[in-house]
Amino acid sequence: MEIELKYSIPTRAIADEIWADKTFFHLEEEGSREELFFDAKYFDTDECDLMDREMAYRVRKEGDHWVAALKWKGHSEGALHKREEINVPVENDMPDPSVFSESVIGGTLIEVVGDKPLKCLLETKFHRSRFRLDTGKGIYEVSIDSGEIITPAGNEPILEVEIELFSGETEELLELGAKLSETYGLTMQEDSKYARGIELIQRNRD
Repeated sequence: MEIELKYSIPTRAIADEIWADKTFFHLEEEGSREELFFDAKYFDTDECDLMDREMAYRVRKEGDHWVAALKWKGHSEGALHKREEINVPVENDMPDPSVFSESVIGGTLIEVVGDKPLKCLLETKFHRSRFRLDTGKGIYEVSIDSGEIITPAGNEPILEVEIELFSGETEELLELGAKLSETYGLTMQEDSKYARGIELIQRNRD
C-alpha cells in the first residue's frame, strides 16, 4: 500500500525554500537527493470502465526509465492519501494490461478492459526534486513537484510537495507533514494529480 501526504505549495519561491531547508538535513540519507523529469500518461477505455471501478492505469517515464502502475482502493483524509499500488518496469509508453497478469488485480484489469482499446485520458508532466529521510524510526521520501496536468478539457498547474512513507509509522509521517506545513503555510491537497485531471475533464463537460 502507498501511504503519503500531499500539500499544495503557494509559490515557486516557497518550493525552492523547502528544497533548501536545513530542518531535515540531519535526517537526510546521504546521496539520496536527485532531480528527475516525469511524464505520465493515464489510460482508460472509451467507456471509462477503469474510472467507474476506481482503478487508475498509468505509464510514466521516470528519468530514463518507463514504469507501468496500477492503482486501486484509493482514499484520502485531508492531506493523507492511501491506495493499493503495483509497479512494473516496461519498455515504452504503450498500454499493455498483460504486464500485470501475475497479480490478481492485474487479472481484473485484463478482464475489465477485454478487447477494448485503451486511450490516454490525461497526462502529467512535471519536474521532481526528491530526497529521503531516515529518522531512526522510519524512512520517508520528500518530493517537490512542479509542472502541469494536461487534459483535452484544459490544463492545470502542479506545484506540490509529497512525503511518502517507505517504512515506519503513519503517526510520525503526520508529524513530519505538520511541521513542514506549519513552517511554510502549505495547504492540504486532498486530490491526486489523476483525480484533479478527471475533475477538470468532468467540470468542462457539465
